[in-house]
Amino acid sequence: MTLSEIGEVGQQKLQNASVLVVGCGGLGSPIAVYLASSGIGKIHLIDFDTVDVRNLHRQIFYALEDVGKPKVEVLADFIRKRAPFTEVSFTNKPISKKNVFELISEVDIVVDGTDSLTIKYLLNDACVIKKKPLVYGSLYKFDGYVATFNVLQKDGNYSSNLRDAFPEMATDIPNCEEAGTLNSIVGTIATQQVNEILKLITGIGKPLLNELLIYNSLQNIQLKMKLKPTVLKDKIAKIFKIHTYLDAACSVQNPEWQIAPKDLKEKLEDENLELIAVLNNLELPFEVHQTIHINNFDPEKIDIDFDKTYVMVCQRGFNSYKATEKMKAKYPNLEVLNLTGGLSRYK
Repeated sequence: MTLSEIGEVGQQKLQNASVLVVGCGGLGSPIAVYLASSGIGKIHLIDFDTVDVRNLHRQIFYALEDVGKPKVEVLADFIRKRAPFTEVSFTNKPISKKNVFELISEVDIVVDGTDSLTIKYLLNDACVIKKKPLVYGSLYKFDGYVATFNVLQKDGNYSSNLRDAFPEMATDIPNCEEAGTLNSIVGTIATQQVNEILKLITGIGKPLLNELLIYNSLQNIQLKMKLKPTVLKDKIAKIFKIHTYLDAACSVQNPEWQIAPKDLKEKLEDENLELIAVLNNLELPFEVHQTIHINNFDPEKIDIDFDKTYVMVCQRGFNSYKATEKMKAKYPNLEVLNLTGGLSRYK
């Protein structure tokens, strides 16, 4: 309130505002905490995942004692202890095409804190259709991307959206678990997103409208890519109608292709068991026979023995399930199993 540009009027605007934070990991958790600390009146958190020890380096509002607990519950409790005038609620299940309109309908601004490209496009398309501002953030190794999409302009038109920058969804972009990311760039992009939200609500400064900010942490340089609003609501509505927006991390896995951690422990000494890790640098509690990164996973290049049972392993069971699907598609009669929940469930 000491800032003359904000003052009591601006602070009241923040108190009256409601924000939806989708994803409570490296981006979403600091975004939510900073927003609550800034005086945002209502925050709703969405995340289906649990706290994972391997992510603590970049998800700094969780502790070792929180491992295995739902992120939304831990984060909501953290916020309530520090921002009593912020009403915080949460949804502990994935956002999807079925529930996205309901979840975004009651808020002023939607924030993308996910690492799923599929969900980023779902949020973008839903926000365009429902005329909701979307504050976008994305990460790749040492780079970060920020933009504010779909804001009503003085001329009655809306600013650019994600499809103006990237019209088609890429299928080969790895997430943070697959490619890795420097924890400092995560914090940088999260606070940039918070900055965009505060500007939108208080009406001060110049939000990142019709441009994409690209920041490289290694060279400490940034540039802005100009965007032109060309992909309009009618076209996006048609895309939304036919697209499923299914994400592998959120979709239902075939129970017949699963092996529970306790069952794997009992079979580790079986000579007919072949273990394949599909991510590099995993901290493995057992030996695997080979490691093939999911980005390079090709069943045709694997020397198959139909007398063996193949078990796919990754950190959380999502990429290993992708590998399981590829193996079963190529060799339907081969016994291939996915370690349910990945190493995070293996204790």
